[in-house]
Amino acid sequence: MPALTRYPVPQVRRDLAKKMVFVAGPRQVGKTTLARSLPGADAGYLNWDVAEHRERILRRQLPSAKLWVFDELHKYRSWRNYLKGLFDSRRTGQQILVTGSARLEFYRFGGDSLQGRYHLLRLHPLSVAELGVTKPAELRDLLMLGGFPEPYFSGSEVEARRWSRDHRTLLIREEVATLERVQDLGNLELLMLRLPELVGSPLSINALREDLQVAHKTVVHWLQILERLYAIFRVAPFGAPRIRAVKKEQKHYHWDWSVVPEPLVRFENLVAGHLLKWVHYEQDARGRDLELRYFRDTDRREVDFVVIERRVPRLMVECKWGEAEVDRALRYLKARFPNCEAWQVSANGTKDYVTPDDIRVAPVMRLLPALV
Repeated sequence: MPALTRYPVPQVRRDLAKKMVFVAGPRQVGKTTLARSLPGADAGYLNWDVAEHRERILRRQLPSAKLWVFDELHKYRSWRNYLKGLFDSRRTGQQILVTGSARLEFYRFGGDSLQGRYHLLRLHPLSVAELGVTKPAELRDLLMLGGFPEPYFSGSEVEARRWSRDHRTLLIREEVATLERVQDLGNLELLMLRLPELVGSPLSINALREDLQVAHKTVVHWLQILERLYAIFRVAPFGAPRIRAVKKEQKHYHWDWSVVPEPLVRFENLVAGHLLKWVHYEQDARGRDLELRYFRDTDRREVDFVVIERRVPRLMVECKWGEAEVDRALRYLKARFPNCEAWQVSANGTKDYVTPDDIRVAPVMRLLPALV
């Protein structure tokens, strides 16, 4: 696998000088590799899943290194109080980096005993900007193989499919079993198999409940688990009274977009992943109040993505597979928010122009390199 300096590394280094740093993200997205790429990290690396390391953590027999790296520490029930004690009693210059699953982010909210002691940075799969992708063939590889480092750098669709299956199994059998209280792992895995076919459309909890023959609140709980463990992310509608937008119908997407079977929908998922990566980075590293939404109104007009900042639309993006006339819903929304940047991007189109109402119609490679 080629050496690649991941995009949050400069921010991690800056933040470590002031506070603890939490790097959260999906399993096998590269958190441990990022952490161990930092100077001196190997000397201070401790993994909760390694028995010898776990004993050292519990006995507080920590390395003399300037940087302590705690991997998978969130599996320790008292991890928050443990880190609070370490941080408050640390020696001058001691740095603490913590990596792990979505639970690091989940416990950011509410009664947080670590409040003010850490910065959270979310690590996403590889993207066009991070990889420096410039050619259509390279974009097709990213679309087919997904953005997780191992399957992407394998260069093989077969290996990517095998990796996705193993990843799903490990997520269910290890992460869920360790971190969540779920008895019916079989039906939860069936839900994971069903979800890729439903990407891009408002997600019906009732339809899933009937498919799986489980209670409504069970499906809701399982979807929340899959979000917490970075298997999926959900996008809420952008609503404003003057556009009669729907309020509750959420869409979902997968962090590993290679599991989505239909090409156009997979492309939409790839764009969603790139936009969310940018939104999260702007939130985590720059403190901006950005959110990723979509638009759908009571007349069933729909725009794939709307990035809002403090409830004001800043960017709207509609996805097409090939050349197409400007989508009427995009025109409608742009007319109501004329100051919002608007794009219609295509996977295979070549035309690049701006319409009289200031909508940019272009290949997606004109937009994605400007993100993260």
